[in-house]
Amino acid sequence: MKNFGAYLLFLGSLFRRGESPKILFKRTIDEAILIGIDSIFIVAVVSTFIGAVTCVQISYNLTSALIPKSTIGFMVREMTVLEMAPTITSIVLAGKVGSNIAGGLGTMKITEQVDALEVMGINSTSYLVLPKIIASILVFPMLVIIAMFLSILGGYVAGTLTDTLTGQEYITGLRTAFIPYNITFALIKSVVFAFLISSISSYKGYFTTGGALEVGESSTKAVTSSVIALLIADYVCAQVLL
Repeated sequence: MKNFGAYLLFLGSLFRRGESPKILFKRTIDEAILIGIDSIFIVAVVSTFIGAVTCVQISYNLTSALIPKSTIGFMVREMTVLEMAPTITSIVLAGKVGSNIAGGLGTMKITEQVDALEVMGINSTSYLVLPKIIASILVFPMLVIIAMFLSILGGYVAGTLTDTLTGQEYITGLRTAFIPYNITFALIKSVVFAFLISSISSYKGYFTTGGALEVGESSTKAVTSSVIALLIADYVCAQVLL
């Protein structure tokens, strides 16, 4: 409870003595490039192979001749949109982006760069942390959309190359009983996950004390706490929104 209260106070400090919109915009764009553009490759690789593996494993388990092969495309789509793309992508980003944020802020803290900003009259949390949170909320949904597309494409390539099903059967399955709200649900989850990962990682990094060893510990704790919070939020979102 003590840590949770400190976390809430930390979030409240983001909006005291805020930076000018011009500076905030520039900082947000810089953070969006670091968080989003630099993460596209790992997201693309993970999502493509997850889609391919999902297709292969579903086809392995569908042994009944009574079940049409187009069901494989339907199940790949549902698993990708509802869970794989938003959740698995966010877990991967928690490891990459979360540790990066915590390590960067932790290094600035122990080298007294954060204290220097405070001495100059700058709200260090607003200047350093708020752009990271805003940038994460902006780019995470974009990365999730890329992950959805590549995961479904990976399933298509894996299914057709292994002659598990034809391309037309896969596309027919993709179009079967499609619910547009599922896309909205996945994007809502990605925004929630983005906020949790960026804010928790920033909190762990901002309050780092000690030396280089403690920076590593903060990064580890940031990833662990972010993943736990992400999984809890995943359940809550599914319970409330579905």
